[in-house]
Amino acid sequence: YGVFALAMVPAIQCGIGPNFGITMGIVGGLLGGLVVIQLDIAQNPALVAIHPLFAAWVAILAAIVIGVILAVGIGYLYGQLLNRVKDSEMTVTTYVGFSVIAFMNMVWMLLPFDNGELIWPNVGKGLRNTISLASSYSGVMNDTLAFSIGDFFVPTGLLLFFFLMCFLVWLFMRSKTGIAMSAAGTNPMFAKAAGINVNRMRLVGTILSTVLAAVGILVYAQVFGFIQLYNGPMMMGFTSVAAVLIGGATPRRASIAHVLIGTFLFQGIMALGLPVVNQFIPESNLSEVMRLIISNGIILYALAQAKGGDSRE
Repeated sequence: YGVFALAMVPAIQCGIGPNFGITMGIVGGLLGGLVVIQLDIAQNPALVAIHPLFAAWVAILAAIVIGVILAVGIGYLYGQLLNRVKDSEMTVTTYVGFSVIAFMNMVWMLLPFDNGELIWPNVGKGLRNTISLASSYSGVMNDTLAFSIGDFFVPTGLLLFFFLMCFLVWLFMRSKTGIAMSAAGTNPMFAKAAGINVNRMRLVGTILSTVLAAVGILVYAQVFGFIQLYNGPMMMGFTSVAAVLIGGATPRRASIAHVLIGTFLFQGIMALGLPVVNQFIPESNLSEVMRLIISNGIILYALAQAKGGDSRE
């Protein structure tokens, strides 16, 4: 969830706040991943002859490029919508995210893919609910430069890629555009007086957030080795918002440090806290209930702290 939480930083800094609209970017990333599988890039003989891991890297990088291109277009349209619903972003983005998932449930059945790994075998059309990445780029980042310390596995490539994404966002936030975007989100009236186009900065932040979400779903998918379509991505926005907020971010301010701390804490709670709870009530589904209570409780706190529209202008 690290890259997903990272997608919240530009959205919060540009004044949109923690939102669940990253589902829009997830759709772009999923489409990029599906195109790569359809074209069998990871199985290209010329690439495999160099090294299977090299072919897998080419495949996931191609998926990222395609996903980013689609996410830029989606993010632009999404940003135009958010500029028309100012001060109601966190509410509108929730409905938009759910609506996009419902719409894509129909699209997944209509897309003209014909690769056997993508479509239902008994029907011959329509994409499967869960698509394996075993023959494409499953675990490519985890396996790169990986090593083990006893029973502890260190996915070096995955960590390096995550830190690279954090560094790129950190650089952008300190650029002229990034500073202007933060100013537009912090105090729109001051930004207007300084000659900053607030709507344009919100649009830039929305596109960047959508792009990071597209990259995030591909990183997430390669870790687990499969892609989930239909209702699979529906709740991913909630966990990413919860992760960045538990790291200390607010509806008005977020940083890379909040992402790093929040991702560590959120994953720590999920990995350590829930098995402990299950020991008290064995053979139950309390772990899922506690996960929802924790993540949604953090989001509810953030929404309660958000001020009304009068304080934004």
